[in-house]
Amino acid sequence: MPEPKFEVQMLHDRVMIKVEKDSGERRSTGGIVIPATVEEGNRLVWGEVCGVGHHVRIVKPGDRVLFHPGDQYEVEIQGENYLVMRERDLHAIASERPEHGTGLYL
Repeated sequence: MPEPKFEVQMLHDRVMIKVEKDSGERRSTGGIVIPATVEEGNRLVWGEVCGVGHHVRIVKPGDRVLFHPGDQYEVEIQGENYLVMRERDLHAIASERPEHGTGLYL
């Protein structure tokens, strides 16, 4: 008999995020190449929201969000790594339906 599959549902104000892969080395605005091995302690990263709990008010699945990688928990589901955090720990959202934007676009 095949093993039953269970759908993952986030609870309360939790958000599940798939982190975008870094391309390795980066280039500063001044043209300086920053190797992939350089770690920046306060660097924020972008990820895509994959699931939200019932009490999440702003973000929706598919939104890109900005967060600090130290503020989350990791989980592996079907061989993919995801992060779980509270909505209040997110720093910014990039969506196609802006309401109170900065005027900056990705």
